[in-house]
Amino acid sequence: MKKVFLGLICCFILFLSACSKSSDDGETNTSATYDDGVATVDRSLNRQIFGSAANAILANDTYDRIQIQIVHAQGFKPQEASITNFTAFLRQYTFKEDIEVFYTELEPTGQEKITLQEIDAIEQEHRTAFNQGNTLAIYIYFTDAASDTDNEEENLVTLGAVYWNTSMVIYENTIRTIANRSSNSTEEIETATLNHEFGHLFGLVNLGGNVNGEQVVFTPMVNPHEDEEAPNHCNVEGCLMRAELQFNNGILAKNTTNHTGDIKVGCQISAASVLKILNAKAAQNSRVPGLDQECMLDLQNNGGR
Repeated sequence: MKKVFLGLICCFILFLSACSKSSDDGETNTSATYDDGVATVDRSLNRQIFGSAANAILANDTYDRIQIQIVHAQGFKPQEASITNFTAFLRQYTFKEDIEVFYTELEPTGQEKITLQEIDAIEQEHRTAFNQGNTLAIYIYFTDAASDTDNEEENLVTLGAVYWNTSMVIYENTIRTIANRSSNSTEEIETATLNHEFGHLFGLVNLGGNVNGEQVVFTPMVNPHEDEEAPNHCNVEGCLMRAELQFNNGILAKNTTNHTGDIKVGCQISAASVLKILNAKAAQNSRVPGLDQECMLDLQNNGGR
């Protein structure tokens, strides 16, 4: 039987540009305010290096509520249960109790593949939720196109990526393709992807970057637990932030890293026989992993619950 190899690629990217506004699918909601057509909100707050908003997300010192704008291609809206799981994940590890979610529906791209630069351009045109007052805004785009980094010859595919401090893309069509071929549900794969990617926005594991000319670790480790072979991932077995995500007690993906131009691929997770793993017996009690004690300790040390 021919083995099929799939993977989950978590990509990190830096961009230099601005944002603009949009409307949702029937629930008009925008955190950007306008005076005579001129935006008064500082959009640059949502265009910082990924991981740099970790403390602001975890603690209530700067913001005490979260607004999540979910932008999705028509026909590619995420499962309601996945978003419920995701907001529960946020409440579990942050002090944010007031979490609002609203949706913006877009026409499908109609593209087979999409670049992160194109994804950022869509955000600039359609993002309406920005940090303002006591509200921290998160933007998540569920696209109908596959990542341009997917490698069909090696059967490596991308499920999600973070590219700004409050921005994320989910390759929904790819997730559904995997779910349709496996014993795992779309909800499980969506939830695992959302939570793992957001773990990096929490600053996990030992994630750092250059801020104002200074190298900073956004969520320092209390005890060493970074995987030496997979930077910014946990070495504790069974943790959500492992380079290997677990479904049905099998390995979903294994991490490697590389750099391509201005795109920093900080979490390229590949694996052998993902379909075989995801099609494991349902009796094995498939579930989405959570954070281990070391990751939780790091978050608590940086203002988390």
